[in-house]
Amino acid sequence: MVEQAERMRGLTSAIFSQVDELRQKETAAGRDVITLSIGSPDLAPAPHIIAALQDAVLNPRNYGYTLTRGLPELLQAIAAWYQTKFNVSLDPSTEIHSLIGSQEGLAHISLCLVNPGDIVLVPDPGYPIYSAGPLMAGAQLHYMPLKPENQYLPDLTSIDESILRRTKLMIINYPNNPLAATATRDFFSQAVELAKRYGFVICHDFAYSELVFDGYKPDSFLSVPGAKEVGVEFHSLSKTYNMAGCRIGFVVGNSQVIGLLGRLKSNFDYGVFYPIQKAAIAALTGPQDCIIATAACYQRRRDIIVDGFTAIGWPVERPKASMYVWAPVPTRQSSFDFTIDLLKNTGVAVIPGVAFGQYGEGYVRLALVQPEDRLVEAVERIKKWLG
Repeated sequence: MVEQAERMRGLTSAIFSQVDELRQKETAAGRDVITLSIGSPDLAPAPHIIAALQDAVLNPRNYGYTLTRGLPELLQAIAAWYQTKFNVSLDPSTEIHSLIGSQEGLAHISLCLVNPGDIVLVPDPGYPIYSAGPLMAGAQLHYMPLKPENQYLPDLTSIDESILRRTKLMIINYPNNPLAATATRDFFSQAVELAKRYGFVICHDFAYSELVFDGYKPDSFLSVPGAKEVGVEFHSLSKTYNMAGCRIGFVVGNSQVIGLLGRLKSNFDYGVFYPIQKAAIAALTGPQDCIIATAACYQRRRDIIVDGFTAIGWPVERPKASMYVWAPVPTRQSSFDFTIDLLKNTGVAVIPGVAFGQYGEGYVRLALVQPEDRLVEAVERIKKWLG
């Protein structure tokens, strides 16, 4: 019998696996399932991005090992993109590092900064990697509740000083997954001040910065004065440019943190496949109208769900960003039980909020990753079921 390492005991994907297994069973039985559970973009990259990838793949010289940090022209492209988008100046040689998807960097960052027993502040609800990475490093997790009465922002004043003195890392994420919440510049400033006072690092996951609606424009965490002294920001081309399967992202900010992560990665892996880096360069430096089109597509999808649910007596908030809708359970059930009943009775698959932490109980997350006609169909099926 194989015995797992102790560090594996804190890792679980049980709820996600259960929902997906049930979805697959329904599909295997001939059921037409509308999958709103997995946040995988269904849109394709823009033609100029695909063309750059095709050209690079056909070059036989592009199949060797690549630099772990990233091609110099990719690092320059990231710096220029950040300057244009967020008015944040970055040194490509010390303040930027490519990643095999932002999740990879989020998984590894704790190994660079945290010793066993140190505290990491993580959001609840939160994307699972925020807890998994620190747990693998032997950290003690302190969950920061994200509640609607506080606009889904952590109440930094409620964290006990004894916790803050042992904190090495805080993880935050806005626009947020799963909540589709956004942060204020004032909140970022408070977080920076707290990190300076207690000497910990802040990691901000900014993967949904471009999926924004109704004229909303989020601030980069690094645009706040002093943020680069205490933190880094993770980004990805997965959602912005519909390149999720390509697995390319980057981390920017504090040069010491970037250097530590780079040293770890140089021992763990190599750089991103050269053609994918070339596609990323094309994405960042080429026409940006594809971003506007993608955001507009998600806004239309958001409106179908929000307006449709509200019309059938299931009111949900209209998010300003992300590719998700965070909806309160409309029945007197747990989020898991409602999810299962919803799937069996309507063929619509979502994720129960409890999968993201205890404060997610009472909600479900819907990913807007189906065409508009399928979302209209989902609303109609749910309307018939809820009566």
